[in-house]
Amino acid sequence: MENMNTVQSRDCPVCGASFLKASLFIPENFDSNKVSTLSFASRKEPEFMCHRLVECPQCDLVYVDLPPSQENLAHSYHAADYDSSEEADDAALSYIEALQNTFNQLTLGSALEIGTGTGVFLEHLVKLGFTSVEGIEPSEKAIAAAPAHRVRWIKEGMFSESDYKPESFDLICCFMTMEHVRDPLMVAQAAMRLLKPGGAFVTITHDRRSWVNRCLGRGSPIIDIEHMQLFSPKSICYLLNTIGYKDISTKAFTNRYTTQYWLRLCPFPASVKEFLLWLLIKTKIAQIKLSFNVGNSITVGFK
Repeated sequence: MENMNTVQSRDCPVCGASFLKASLFIPENFDSNKVSTLSFASRKEPEFMCHRLVECPQCDLVYVDLPPSQENLAHSYHAADYDSSEEADDAALSYIEALQNTFNQLTLGSALEIGTGTGVFLEHLVKLGFTSVEGIEPSEKAIAAAPAHRVRWIKEGMFSESDYKPESFDLICCFMTMEHVRDPLMVAQAAMRLLKPGGAFVTITHDRRSWVNRCLGRGSPIIDIEHMQLFSPKSICYLLNTIGYKDISTKAFTNRYTTQYWLRLCPFPASVKEFLLWLLIKTKIAQIKLSFNVGNSITVGFK
């Protein structure tokens, strides 16, 4: 693979290895004319654009070596459209099912979700018995789509450790968000300081080394301009272990969505998708929900 040599590149945001050791993973494929308010929306139609991605030989992370500024990212997510309430509900149910063992090991007290969207996962936590829930979400349109009783749980903006008291949470969740932040090490370190002893930090990330993402290659939905880094089981565990989390575990799990949504993620030409969607609707199976392991991992670390 090609070695990178630009002095403008950042070092690995997980292990700190020099960018000079990184190798090219995928070259930049970016057309500013194709960027829209949906480009930074959750569970959007794949655009198959990306910033230049490089691979760290030390921790196995793939990352953008020349990322947008924090200010640009904050603006992009603040202005993003939101059109995936049903899929967010489905995702939250999958997460709850995958975390049953973790809940059994926790005090069901206070919880924080970083990148909470409409707060649907927080509602499930309340139903489980959590006594206090909070969420942080940068997209004003996602918050606007939340029911009124959830809005009071949600703070609009980018995550900042200083907004919360040290050792104030039993659970901190960061679902499909660690790929999007500019500094994943900072987020995981902050979570450690905000957790009570015995509390858990839970993150769900795409697994770039899963069979489905390796088979799809550049046609995988995880190759996207939203993603500042892509994790593997090795790199996400490296991150949590470096900070000092204990009893770290990572595992694949299944997501359950409608056949219509699964079609949306497939790397087919638009004309093919239109025909297949027509066929799904015509045969009345568009809303049937199916579960698949599509290359996502859930990782837990305890304080």
